[in-house]
Amino acid sequence: MEKIDRTKINWDKIKQLPTFNDLLDEKYGKQGTDSRKKFTQEAYAYYYGQIIEDKRREAKLTQGQLAEKIGADKSYISRLESGKTEPKISTFYKIMEALGLTIELKHI
Repeated sequence: MEKIDRTKINWDKIKQLPTFNDLLDEKYGKQGTDSRKKFTQEAYAYYYGQIIEDKRREAKLTQGQLAEKIGADKSYISRLESGKTEPKISTFYKIMEALGLTIELKHI
C-alpha cells in the first residue's frame, strides 16, 4: 500500500469542503423546515423498511408469509420494505414478533 505524504495535503482546501449536513441543507432545506422534515421521515421509513426486509430474509420468510403471520397483504409488506409506508407501532410489534425479534427500550 502506497503511503500518503500528508505534508502535501492542502488542509485549507479540505476545510472549505461542504459537510454532509451542508449538502442535506442545500438539497432538502435547513433542519426544522417542512422539506427537511419530509426528507427525514422518508429516510427513516426506508431505513426501517430495509431492516424489516433483512430480518425477514434471515427468517427465511417470503413477503406473503410474513403478511399472513401479521394479518396483512403481501403488498403492504412490499410497501413497508420499500419505504413507501410506515407501520403503526402496533403493526411494528406484530412484525417483530412474527420475525422472532424483541424490542428493547433504553433511556439514554
